[in-house]
Amino acid sequence: MSGKAHNPDLRSNGQPGSVAVISSHVARGAVGNRAAVFAIETLGHPVIAVPTILLPWHPGHGPATRIVHDNDRFAGFMADLAHGPFAVEIDAVLSGYLGDAGQAGAIATSVAALRSARPDLVYACDPVIGDESGLYVPDEIARAIADTLVPMADLATPNRFELAWLAGRELIDNDALIDAARALGPPAVLVTSAFATRPGMTGNLLVLADTEHLAEHAAIDRAPNGTGDLTAALFLAHLINGRGHLDALRRATASVHDVLASTRARGADELTLAADAALLSEPLSDIDVRPVGRRSEDITMGARTR
Repeated sequence: MSGKAHNPDLRSNGQPGSVAVISSHVARGAVGNRAAVFAIETLGHPVIAVPTILLPWHPGHGPATRIVHDNDRFAGFMADLAHGPFAVEIDAVLSGYLGDAGQAGAIATSVAALRSARPDLVYACDPVIGDESGLYVPDEIARAIADTLVPMADLATPNRFELAWLAGRELIDNDALIDAARALGPPAVLVTSAFATRPGMTGNLLVLADTEHLAEHAAIDRAPNGTGDLTAALFLAHLINGRGHLDALRRATASVHDVLASTRARGADELTLAADAALLSEPLSDIDVRPVGRRSEDITMGARTR
């Protein structure tokens, strides 16, 4: 989305544009749509929430009943949103966890229809497929996201393990992440859980057409699930609110760290978003955002030799 200028002005009805968020819904917890919808609404945008699967809780808490929509009905539902009376309200689309591989095609068709009416619409794809343990979705779902949704995205937000799977190779440092992010296709790629440059830290790596920046914060052990969902939602919301990429990176990173720290202090097993809503709008942490990668080293060396 580096080439897209977004207009954050209010619409004629006094409301900012909506964001369609398409991901999992848990009855208890703060992952998937529960995290993303809350974050985006807290930052001022109405949300059109589309559940791809219904779960009593995050699978990390144990096995539970899964309710997945029939693909034909899901496709009809998405078509209604894309062609219905409220389609003109939608400024951005964020897709995340899918319940079935067939949902990818319906999402892609709907995004294409929305773009035909709104060329400046922003589509963000959070390829929620796995972590350091490997894929936690069936291979066909991961392939559908990789082949259908990632290529059409303005913004992709994989964690470093998802990026490695999408790239088909091990990624051992941030230079490798940068190369893989550039090859992925979207003009903006935000890689969460990137390699930190200091002990005890973790980072978010933002790769644009000609720049790479890393935002680091203190790592928090045994962090609850949902930080990737929250990061993607906050970053997208800041962008469509008119903030620059680096400011959006700094703010989203700071907010996630602050919520994590607060959650751990409370001893909660899920992100305490309702109690910490103020931190989503105005984080407290001072996050350093700096250039990284070979390009930044070349610039630094050039400055030293002049």
